[in-house]
Amino acid sequence: MDNLSIFLCFVIGLTSYALIFFKKRYAYWKDRGAPYLEPTIPFGNLPMRRVHFRDIMEPIYEQKKPGAPFMGAYFFGTPVVVATDLNFIQNVLVKDFSNFHERGMYVNEEDDPLSGHMFSLDGEKWKSLRAKLSPTFTSGRMKFMFPTVVDVAGKFNSELSEILKTESELEVRDLLARFTTDVIGTCAFGVECNSLKNPNSEFRNYGVKILEEPLQGSLMQLFLMQYPKLGKKLHIRVVQKEVEDFFMGLVRGTIDYREKNNVRRNDFMDLLIQLKNGENLDGQSQKLGKVTFGEIVAQAFLFFIGGFETSSTTMLFALYELALNPDIQEKARQEIETVLTRYEGKLTYEAVKEIVYVDQIISETLRKYPPVVNLIRQAVRDYRVPGTKIIIEKGTQIFIPNFNIQRDPEIFPNPDVFDPDRFTPEQIKSRHPMSFLGFGEGPRNCVGLRFGRMQTRIGLITLLKNYRFRPCPKTPIPMVFDIIRPTLSPKFGMYLKIEKL
Repeated sequence: MDNLSIFLCFVIGLTSYALIFFKKRYAYWKDRGAPYLEPTIPFGNLPMRRVHFRDIMEPIYEQKKPGAPFMGAYFFGTPVVVATDLNFIQNVLVKDFSNFHERGMYVNEEDDPLSGHMFSLDGEKWKSLRAKLSPTFTSGRMKFMFPTVVDVAGKFNSELSEILKTESELEVRDLLARFTTDVIGTCAFGVECNSLKNPNSEFRNYGVKILEEPLQGSLMQLFLMQYPKLGKKLHIRVVQKEVEDFFMGLVRGTIDYREKNNVRRNDFMDLLIQLKNGENLDGQSQKLGKVTFGEIVAQAFLFFIGGFETSSTTMLFALYELALNPDIQEKARQEIETVLTRYEGKLTYEAVKEIVYVDQIISETLRKYPPVVNLIRQAVRDYRVPGTKIIIEKGTQIFIPNFNIQRDPEIFPNPDVFDPDRFTPEQIKSRHPMSFLGFGEGPRNCVGLRFGRMQTRIGLITLLKNYRFRPCPKTPIPMVFDIIRPTLSPKFGMYLKIEKL
């Protein structure tokens, strides 16, 4: 047999094996009697082109079956669960959390130390870090950080006022990201970033690099989640090396300076230093155990990317909707003026709590534009779905498509209409508790949700008190989303006409 014949036999044999493998693999959900979406070799139910996470789930969610807890799907050759029923979602996130406390994210601390943060970690390591870091986000600590955020908002107001002297139609995405970057830089690292005055500050540049130049796209990240051992053998990173070097140097320098000079700022970094040294956190009666330097850097990195991007994006979409809905904008402005009059015009912690309509605007923005479009959990043991004979096997990943849920007309009538009154106390009580997942739910919800809401409230109140927002010719109508960024973001920026009041 000549070489060509041998090669052809090899190719035919390999192709036949692959077809048999996928045919058997793609019978997984059918064999278990679960509803599923028909897959295509070799991507399963993944698209063959680069898309956003939101676009991966939409066609699966749209095929949901009435009364079924989930849709079975395939990511490459791996069976996954796409949750479609709110009661099942409540079981996964809350009631049966002990069965689903892992996310199954790709973590490679050896090659990529910043990947070892609390959002991605699982098991005892996640549980330990969550217990240690939760006390840093209590309402008492938020009250302490409140004046710092207000101070940055004041600088933001001054800078915007200067810009408006020469132009009135502005790209606000970068402007808002510079505001939240300065907030996070001050509250997390005790560093005056000055990105409001200097758009090319180091902090801002690295924020842009993380989000606009990701090492891995959506499909590659899903591949790494399905095959983490292969990713580690190939030494694949998810965070750029220069980003790692920047944060390592920043945190090391901050810790060294503070410890040598006995500096205390009562910010996020102070709390991490206390944990590093095995000290009791202020107000805590028992020690929580030490954290390593590497763990400190990873958590500081998470706080940075989670704090500046999600809040700035929420403010961005809120201003977009307020520009398109001037009646809602004016109602919010009137409430702000009424409440602040009672506090002599000062934006206090107590005043912000009374400005409830702005909080409803934030919730409605998060409903329509959730920064994180899917929640992910992983079964840690075999789990029988209540009311069925279906077993979700250990290691199976569960995707909760909150973007699609929160735009489902059966849950939120007229979902494309922006209506903050969906979030009055009466309306919230009338809906299933899993219908809104803007901050996640259960023990693995967003640990920094208090801080995120606080800086978003302060930012929006400051802006609405001093400016009016309108659409301009460059305003993206309808909205087109960027497929490159991991969080939900407008593709062509966000231009608005701004008028100083």
